[in-house]
Amino acid sequence: MVRHQPLQYYEPQLCLSCLTGIYGCRWKRYQRSHDDTTPWERLWFLILIFTFFLTLTWFYFWWEVDNDYNEFNWFLYNRMGYWSDWSIPILLTTATGFTYITGLLILALCHIAVGQQMHLHWLHKVALTVALIATLVAVSSVTQLWDDEWAVLLISLQGTAPFLHVGALIAVTTLSWIVAGQFARAEKVSSQMVIFTAYFAVVFVLYLIPLTISSPCIMEKKDLGPKPAIIGHRGAPMLAPEHTLMSFQKAREQKLYGVQADVTISLDGVPFLMHDTTLRRTTNVDEALPELARRPASMFNWTDLKHLNSGEWFLKTDPFWTVHSLSASDYREAQNQSICKLTDLLELAKGNMTLLLNLWDLPHDHPHRGTFFNITLDAILRSGHPQHLVMWLPSRQRPLVEKVAPGFQQTSDIKETIASLRRGHIQKLNLRYTQVSSQDIRDCSAWNLSVNLYTVNEPWLFSLLWCSGVQSVTSDNSHTLSKVPSPVWIMAPDEYCLIWITADLVSFTLIVGIFVLQKWRLGSIRTYNPEQIMLSAAVRRTSRDVKIMKEKLIFSEISDGVENTDDLSMCSENGFSNDVLTPVEPKTRPGRGGR
Repeated sequence: MVRHQPLQYYEPQLCLSCLTGIYGCRWKRYQRSHDDTTPWERLWFLILIFTFFLTLTWFYFWWEVDNDYNEFNWFLYNRMGYWSDWSIPILLTTATGFTYITGLLILALCHIAVGQQMHLHWLHKVALTVALIATLVAVSSVTQLWDDEWAVLLISLQGTAPFLHVGALIAVTTLSWIVAGQFARAEKVSSQMVIFTAYFAVVFVLYLIPLTISSPCIMEKKDLGPKPAIIGHRGAPMLAPEHTLMSFQKAREQKLYGVQADVTISLDGVPFLMHDTTLRRTTNVDEALPELARRPASMFNWTDLKHLNSGEWFLKTDPFWTVHSLSASDYREAQNQSICKLTDLLELAKGNMTLLLNLWDLPHDHPHRGTFFNITLDAILRSGHPQHLVMWLPSRQRPLVEKVAPGFQQTSDIKETIASLRRGHIQKLNLRYTQVSSQDIRDCSAWNLSVNLYTVNEPWLFSLLWCSGVQSVTSDNSHTLSKVPSPVWIMAPDEYCLIWITADLVSFTLIVGIFVLQKWRLGSIRTYNPEQIMLSAAVRRTSRDVKIMKEKLIFSEISDGVENTDDLSMCSENGFSNDVLTPVEPKTRPGRGGR
């Protein structure tokens, strides 16, 4: 009897099969390879990295501009002519695409970590290309149509940069395991130097980034100013239809500092409240008066306006996703709202709330175009509302307004020099929050100019402006902001420096330790010869590289001893299968005693 040497069979490697299968549809062991990745696949890896950072930026941007989602939808409404909420579908699509790209990148990095050749499946390449093109189109569209919104990105970093820095440190420190592995496996000193220099250049830049971080919330708590006053934007539009009596009542119940309203005038000389040029978005004019629906709102008589419904659109379109929170009585009340007259608002706010009033220009053929200001001023003065509780925004005929109503707070929506504002007797500025910096706010405060910023809906933005020292904000989300007791975060400069330095030191220590460990773990593999490999197998050494070299040695011995025969049949007969090699007992043929 001739005894066979124990051969080995392949055990399944589930994790590795899933890794290469999901990334490149290489589910079988014979499809995998430890050869170098081809230049073409390296190019796709670079495209994957670029797409990841591009989608990350876009996802972060769209997540942070949630403060302006309603403004974005209104912008699209003016262009398309119908109302639809595009913000949430864009957010969900972006989140899905970013998750997919992130998953591909993690799989690619795992290929590098385990030494597998990267081979991205063609379906992934198509999806990656689609994601890249879609993101580029989205970025370019915002740049062309909504360019000033990119300022939100820089403003948001004032609130998130300290925390993003810590997250980036964690990510870079984690990647050091892969980088150190590539460094240890590199055979040329020049390759090692390139890897080492590039990685640590990124690391040290990241360590020093806090030197460029400037946030108004990095301050001593004792220097924090009073909470900004809140002005309801067209009332309380998240709780009731905008510019309706119900909306202003909700704002009064919240005890807000004031409300903002847009005033126009009807054909028969009745001042009423309406933001849009037409009535189509906020009334049922399309159903009630379809032949007049596209006519300017100011070109209707009050006798027609007062019969239009101003609440059903709110319940139908749910512009702020808040209708579900209404009680049954509020729902019924909102359903029956009508257009609000200026005199109704003045009666409701009398002596209790500040009014920030803006007046829209009338069409050239409007009969009251020349007397609009006088009619509006007369309505305010006859109502008995205290003059010091009126913030007058229109710039036209300001000298006349100052003469007729000297107690009004003259407010400007144009950013000018301090000297120019003082010459115009301006007491308050009403600007978009992207138009001013913390330094601008401090300069205005030094000259006793109050600053009101619009439209501030999110607590993180409200907190930043609070720390900046702004006096008041206009908000759609007044019911939430009124309950914010303090800034979302505030940190003393010394405390922030301590966190920064500690995080850098911990990260650097871990990176150095990982490089040393990987060098010790992988650096000696290249010195093994076949005898050492067999010895290492005998003592059950577990190094992945030793296993690979052992498999190659066994395969070379089999191929030398088996010539001009059916290799697959012979291997099968002697106990070979398709995955990792482990010993099995030899088979004997029945009744022949072996061969």
